[in-house]
Amino acid sequence: MTEERLPTPAPLVSFILPVYNEEGSIELFSRTLTEALEEADLGMRFEFVYVNDGSADRSLEHLHALAASDDRVQVIDFSRNFGHQIAVTAGIDHASGDAAVIMDTDLQDPPRVAVELIRRWQEGFNVVYAQRRTRKDTFFKKATAGAFYRTLALVAEIDIPRDTGDFRLIDRKVIDAVKRFPERNRFLRGMVSYVGFRQTNVQFDRDERHAGVTGYPLRKMIKFAADGILGFSTFPLKLIQLVGLVVSALSALAVVYVLVSRAIDPSSVVPGWTFTVIAILFVGGVQIIMLSVLGSYLGRVYAEVQNRPLYLVASHVGRPAGPDASPGVETASSELPYRRD
Repeated sequence: MTEERLPTPAPLVSFILPVYNEEGSIELFSRTLTEALEEADLGMRFEFVYVNDGSADRSLEHLHALAASDDRVQVIDFSRNFGHQIAVTAGIDHASGDAAVIMDTDLQDPPRVAVELIRRWQEGFNVVYAQRRTRKDTFFKKATAGAFYRTLALVAEIDIPRDTGDFRLIDRKVIDAVKRFPERNRFLRGMVSYVGFRQTNVQFDRDERHAGVTGYPLRKMIKFAADGILGFSTFPLKLIQLVGLVVSALSALAVVYVLVSRAIDPSSVVPGWTFTVIAILFVGGVQIIMLSVLGSYLGRVYAEVQNRPLYLVASHVGRPAGPDASPGVETASSELPYRRD
């Protein structure tokens, strides 16, 4: 008597989709993504994990409508705005797929490119990141982004590809590895580069926003840049040491100059009130900068030892599509994220 083998289920790909005030684009994005996947006929199953990051508009209402019409949709609603990187982290925590595609819902990340990411994954890569060939952003956005990536390339202790965002595919090995990272100040593209595995890229032309405004104003851009540089580089600390050595050397030369001048001509008066004031102000400014850098690192340590949850979920609609799926929660909950110790 032979045993009857159950058919092997098709691979499951999760889409991790952070949402912040995107009521004008959610429906079009969902329709465009679904059509792109159907046309590609990849022979896979899909789940769509939308994370509402405290939107102040009607985004949540649109997401609930999507979940009601498509049982592949999960909607995770945060209790407040926790930030884009935390929203992506929540999606990673709740994704049950063999791989996950991370992308924004403003249609700047073209859904057709997600299909190319999946195809490269089928070739055996663990990480497939979308690398921008061109981008339709403001001059200020392009300039600051270019400066950030080039600075990061110079100072980071890992190789983070230039002109890439969070738009990428990561497989289950990488998902499980990233879930082990405990830090609160998160820079996910750095984490993905850190874990390694086989990585490749797909180049694309980034589109304009379909609707709304960016969720990354200047203040958030500065914090994001700080998380990337401070989280994956000790260069600022080394720079403090270098500046300290240079200032000490200049001070020693100034002392030698004074002693030599008095030895040559004891009656001479070393000129210097203006120089002295400038030197004091210069050294004081350098010390303040040094203290601010040290304070930034210390603040990150303080955030870690507080051990607060990364995020709080107000409601969770839908159910995972994986083999261990459990019924979705449709009422407010006090769900906490996984601990990554």
